[in-house]
Order: sequence, then C-alpha cells, then structure tokens
Amino acid sequence: MDIDLNDLNILIIEPSRTQQHFIERELNTLGIDKVDCVSTAKDALEYILMGAPDLILCAYYLSDMTGSELLETLRQDEANHEICFVLVSSVTDIKQLDDIRQAGVVAILPKPFSASDLTLALKSTLHHLNPEELTNLEELKILLVDDSPLARKHIIRTLKGMGFENITQAENGREAVGLLDETLFDLIVTDYNMPEMDGRELSAYIREQSSQTSVPIIMVTSEQDSSRLAAVQQAGVSAICDKPFDPENVRQLIQRLVS
Repeated sequence: MDIDLNDLNILIIEPSRTQQHFIERELNTLGIDKVDCVSTAKDALEYILMGAPDLILCAYYLSDMTGSELLETLRQDEANHEICFVLVSSVTDIKQLDDIRQAGVVAILPKPFSASDLTLALKSTLHHLNPEELTNLEELKILLVDDSPLARKHIIRTLKGMGFENITQAENGREAVGLLDETLFDLIVTDYNMPEMDGRELSAYIREQSSQTSVPIIMVTSEQDSSRLAAVQQAGVSAICDKPFDPENVRQLIQRLVS
C-alpha cells in the first residue's frame, strides 16, 4: 500500500530546540503529525531500534557525530539501510556535501529552508517509498558503475524498486570496460568522478571503441563544474542526473531511453 504525505513517520535530529520546534511546525502545517525529535545521533540510533521512521530530517553538526557519519552508519546497517534521510544544513563545502550525496541522501535542505524546499524533499521521499515499477523490464541488463559502495547500494535499491533485477556492478570505468567486452547491456548507469577511468572516459570509450556504441548511458553525479559536464555530454552521455536524484526523474529517463 502506498504511503501518503500525512502517513509519514518522521524523526527530526537537531541539537537546537528552537530548530526542532520550527521544523516540526512546518511539517504540521503540511498535515504531518507523526513527528518525534531527538538531539544526538546516539538518541536517534536508540529511537530507531524501537522502530524505524519513514524519514529522518537531520542537521549536519551533532554533538557526537556528523549527519554524514550517521547516514553512513545507517546505510551499513542491514536492518535500517533503507530509511530515507534528508540533510538540513547550512554547510556549503563541496567535499562534505559530496560525502553525504554518495551515501544516498534523499535531499539536502538549506538552513533556513522555505516551505517549497521542504515540500520538494517530502515529494522525493514519497517517490522513494512508493516506487513506480516499470513494466516488462525485469530482463533488461543494467551495468552500474560507481566507486562508492554506499552509492551503488542506494542506486540498486532504487532500481530494484522500479522492477529491475539484472544489475551488474563495477567499481570504476576500467572494470566496466572488461564487463562490456563480455556482456551486452541495455543500460549503463555511471558516476562521474572515479579512479582508474572516470565517467567521461568510460562514456567516450563506449561510444568510440566498444561493440555497444548505442547503449543508453545515464550519469548520476554531484559534479557542478559546467565545463566538465559539457565535456561529459560531448562524450556521448544520454542523460545526466544530480546526486541526490529523484527516483521519479530516473524512472521517466529510463522509460524514455529504453523504449
């Protein structure tokens, strides 16, 4: 059964009582009443042991660990790795934000955030919780290329929620090249920044040297440099998705690319 907005169980992790009350009030305004608040990661983990929420709204800086470290802890926990996680923070450092994107955050809300920012994050959460399966795609072969195990785990969970089952993994472009020489794939989903061979180099290889020059390529990346992204598009990428990505956008992309 699909989860509606007012059915969401939300845990706020925020050291400031004032911020807790503000976020809870904004959620109440949207009709969400199942909201609890804690101040530390330790309290959050104890809360989750009693029953996992549908969504966590978490500050970046906590007294006992960062929001990024807490998310990685959850993603490595088989019992709770699927909890949707939204970061609420004023952090702008690219490296810090990239770490949390790689771990599979659903959305990153600025602090302070607007009502429309919150609504978009909640809609993205519902897309994760209520994935729309694509039909007749169970047999399609997907090659997922990403050097982050956490990112691969997050993307695989989203793809499987859409109905995909045949997913092969590679840690970088060079490993992917070896797999492309052995197997025909229907879709490539790749990161940009990777060791050995990055996403741009992999895309160029596929288009120019492989036996699968027409296979659709989706790049899922947190890269913001416009010149680098332009080079990626010139290398033959079919579509680019931001990290964190919206499953609904990915679903529509895949449906268009493989149809």
